Amino acid sequence: MTVLIVEDEKDIASFIERGLHMEGFATEVVSDGEAALDHIESNDYDLVILDLMLPKLSGLEVLRAVRDQGISTPVLILTARTTVEDRVAGLDQGADDYLTKPFSFDELMARIRALTRRGQKIEPNILTVGELELNPATREVSRAGKMLPLTKKEYAIMELLMRNTDRVCTRSMIGEHVWGFEFDMFSNVIDVHIARLRRKVDRGYPNKIIRTIRDVGYRLQA
Repeated sequence: MTVLIVEDEKDIASFIERGLHMEGFATEVVSDGEAALDHIESNDYDLVILDLMLPKLSGLEVLRAVRDQGISTPVLILTARTTVEDRVAGLDQGADDYLTKPFSFDELMARIRALTRRGQKIEPNILTVGELELNPATREVSRAGKMLPLTKKEYAIMELLMRNTDRVCTRSMIGEHVWGFEFDMFSNVIDVHIARLRRKVDRGYPNKIIRTIRDVGYRLQA
């Protein structure tokens, strides 16, 4: 699942992102309301975690614009605004849940699980590249009908590559997407995980799907 984190406090955004990565989620982070609206309009997210007090556009303005366009992506408001009036305003504008700061990450995860169980958003389409299929709802990956046992990190890399089929995913994109912004670009951990993915995805098949783009990164190609 892919989660958009809209939070202008870097420490909080980094804390949420690291925690979601540990749970196997793919994430994107933006720090102002205009960027949030642009991302939500342009991408298919499974959940948006939205702060209310944002630069450029407030969280409520973003939420109102999103709902006015008929976008039904689940939105969890995460904010320091704690009054009953604030909660009512957020929920009336179309938020699916409301959590106040400071917060427990365990509670945040419980609320995320509850939102995804409700099925308010249409189940994501199965991603397909040749014989390779990835189901974001079940987190299952298969090739030619054979299930591939991927670890959380391998799954996160594979989902990123499949969502960018025929486009190059740079090492920095993969590192930040899977391990966060503190990823050490001099580490060989990406190479290790790609090698493991190749053994699981390409070994035994004449056409190799995972391609190396020398000195740049990787891409999937049917």
